[in-house]
Amino acid sequence: MQLVTVSEIEDISEKALRAHGAKEWIAKSVALAIANSESYGNIICGLYYLESYCLQLESGRVNGTIDPQVSIPRPGSILVDAKYGFAQAAFECALPEAIKAAQTNGTASLSVAHSHTCTSLGYFTSQFAAAGLLAIGFTNASAVVAPPGGNKKVIGTNPVAMSVPDGQGGLSVHFDFSTSAVALGKITMAKAAGEKIPLGWAVDSEGIPTTDPESALSGSLVSAGDYKGWGLGVLVEILAAGITGSVNSMDVNGLKLTEGEPHGLGQFYFIIDPNTHHSDFGARLARLSDAVELQKGARLPGAKRVPMDKITVSEKLWQSVVLLGNGPR
Repeated sequence: MQLVTVSEIEDISEKALRAHGAKEWIAKSVALAIANSESYGNIICGLYYLESYCLQLESGRVNGTIDPQVSIPRPGSILVDAKYGFAQAAFECALPEAIKAAQTNGTASLSVAHSHTCTSLGYFTSQFAAAGLLAIGFTNASAVVAPPGGNKKVIGTNPVAMSVPDGQGGLSVHFDFSTSAVALGKITMAKAAGEKIPLGWAVDSEGIPTTDPESALSGSLVSAGDYKGWGLGVLVEILAAGITGSVNSMDVNGLKLTEGEPHGLGQFYFIIDPNTHHSDFGARLARLSDAVELQKGARLPGAKRVPMDKITVSEKLWQSVVLLGNGPR
């Protein structure tokens, strides 16, 4: 294992993305998201994704040179067309307008259309919270989840994220989770490690619950909480695909496949100034927080999370990342 700093992760990620054809500012935008994920221990959305970003830049599946287009269809409604480029860069371009709209109107929405996978959805909602705004985000992904009682993939892991400001530039509540029972990456990692998966994560191609990651990958994931999670996943699909005008999960091939059509996914955000309707938001939040913290070992989601400055990375992964910085092989 190798100990590296978060800044080193950001620098090597930017170098690799630029070496594979991304514009400087776009590479910086994506690299910052990768480093942020690693700093919070979210390895699936960190360096684990860098190789696929680079190979897809090389193949043309993602456009690393296109400038996103921001528009305001109606007051309080922001739309950014990523033009099959990176979600991180598209969001960066739209963020100032979305913040301004929420501060002006009290509530606002942001649609990111036709983008590459955004990976860590909470990375984006937390940026609104840093500006004092409450944000709820939704995004879809390639189809890996079957409906309860079914065995055919219809929707993606379709995560939901929410970030609540603490009034001091930080977060009081923060969560980011898939509406599937587990993220697909955990199953692929179990397969690579030769490990079984718990029952309740997936079904095989016949719709039978399985502990074999290989059977799970050829079958389908299941929703968290059965019908409840399925309903949330459908909600996400409607917002992320329907409202933004992006693709359905069923129309996206595997997110990490090198070749193929661009992802074309969507992300949708509700943004709220928490003091718009009354001035007691902080007091109500404190009442909730105090009730939770009085219970030993309990906490609100994401409360008091602290980023790491240094990360332990496997030698094999770090060596592959360094090689990516040399450009296409």
